[in-house]
Amino acid sequence: MAEVPVRVGELARELGVEVIRSPLPPKISGLIQPSATAPSRFEIRVNKYEPPERQRFTVAHELAHFLLHRDDIGTGVVDSIMYRSSLTSRKEVEANKLAADIVMPAPTVSDELRRLGGARTQETVDELAGIFRVSVPAMKVRLGVA
Repeated sequence: MAEVPVRVGELARELGVEVIRSPLPPKISGLIQPSATAPSRFEIRVNKYEPPERQRFTVAHELAHFLLHRDDIGTGVVDSIMYRSSLTSRKEVEANKLAADIVMPAPTVSDELRRLGGARTQETVDELAGIFRVSVPAMKVRLGVA
């Protein structure tokens, strides 16, 4: 079973991607852009004013762009609060799916759900969201109860 919550900052470091929490405009959750100092030559900026759970998903989403769409990043990809960017919708869906797999690995979610009794009640969703340090809506989507 994977360690939860997944340490997305540590994962970014292992991939050589620098993560910077900084003030961003209210409708921007994060971005990935070239970096002169990061080992991978990419950095992620996350809106420090958003809730920690949202920041975690944003880091995972931007890491997904790094892993899946590195050749399309160019001078940078800015993601709005709806995880929309200059990339195609298909690429945003791919990044969201991989981000969900990173912060809520399906086998581990299933294991924790069984441990909690298997019912997909609001109480269980809330508890799983806390365990994985994700938003309740994100966990609902993962469990298929949204």
